[in-house]
Amino acid sequence: MTTAVSPSEPAPSLAPTEVDAPTPLRAVHTANFPALLRQIGASLLVTTYQAGKLVMVRDEGDDLNTHFRGFQAPMGMALSGGRLAVGTAMQVWEFVDVPAVAARLAPPGRHDACFLPRSSHVTGNIQVHEMAWGAGEEPWVVNTQFSCLCTLDRSASFTPRWRPQFVTALEPTDRCHLNGLAMDDGRPRYVTALGETDAAAGWRAGKAKGGIVMDVASGEVIASGLSMPHSPRWHAGRLWVCESGAGTFGFLDPESGRYEPVAATPGFTRGVDFAGHLAFVGLSQVRESAVFSGIPITERLTAEERTCGVCVIDLRSGQVVALLRFETAMQEVFAVTLLPGKRYPDLINDDVKLMQNSFSVPDEALADVPAALKGTTEPAR
Repeated sequence: MTTAVSPSEPAPSLAPTEVDAPTPLRAVHTANFPALLRQIGASLLVTTYQAGKLVMVRDEGDDLNTHFRGFQAPMGMALSGGRLAVGTAMQVWEFVDVPAVAARLAPPGRHDACFLPRSSHVTGNIQVHEMAWGAGEEPWVVNTQFSCLCTLDRSASFTPRWRPQFVTALEPTDRCHLNGLAMDDGRPRYVTALGETDAAAGWRAGKAKGGIVMDVASGEVIASGLSMPHSPRWHAGRLWVCESGAGTFGFLDPESGRYEPVAATPGFTRGVDFAGHLAFVGLSQVRESAVFSGIPITERLTAEERTCGVCVIDLRSGQVVALLRFETAMQEVFAVTLLPGKRYPDLINDDVKLMQNSFSVPDEALADVPAALKGTTEPAR
């Protein structure tokens, strides 16, 4: 039996999660949230640049385990099989899942994935927002500071690949606050921005209703007048998007530009992933600051009513059917990524001894590795 959560009211029957990290982070959830993760056979990754954490949300029977790792202002994530990229304040980290290491983590037999760092690309402060793996495993990055989409080049901080036609120069002045990226068939298809502006931070003046969605191939603005849109996604033949400033999630008709909200939520919506007819949508409380002042959600909900966490929306009914709420330490969520097939993963970025003694080698080299060492060495993926 699922627990329905009214989009505009506090969630009922919120049970405390287990928190297994020393930093004080309290989270509560509707009773059905662990069962939903179990049903789809997945765990959930959440980034918060404000708190500097990547949170792993894991099913643990009747409870959720919210386990986290520290990063410097983590934002966008990109997942492709066993490869995970995480964008931070000055670099993009790439992690790979090493199952042989997962088997060695305590308690024995619990973990089904362990992501270890493989490389780090220093971009400088380009304000990495959303990211995605493209065709040929090429990482695409929303470079908000330079108002462009870029890829990563070993010989440079980044390689600019596309920018809005109305942005006339490549310079680090955040002219339109390009932020969201929808991929289709391995290529960028749609982007969101907070304003159609060509002046340094020009989007700020009209942020309440200046948001746009653009078609990457044509360069055309296909929707305008939105309140701080984020996280466009092409899913099940529809273009989904968060109208974050209104606290809604819905879909957009690329032909007419009409946005149809499906659900109103108790937070600033940002960060989306899907499991069939379920959408996992990030929520932020949004602070009373110059960036977030004067937007519709601050008029619809008081600061106490606004929530930081993740809600689950049934796309068929528009109902919010489950909710995870962070009550302390976190006020803002940026990215939400499901890990299909991995119910209890870990990510290691601070255990020096474990990283020093865990190795991946090419398939052809594995035959030369003594049997005694094969618990710590496996084929590169």
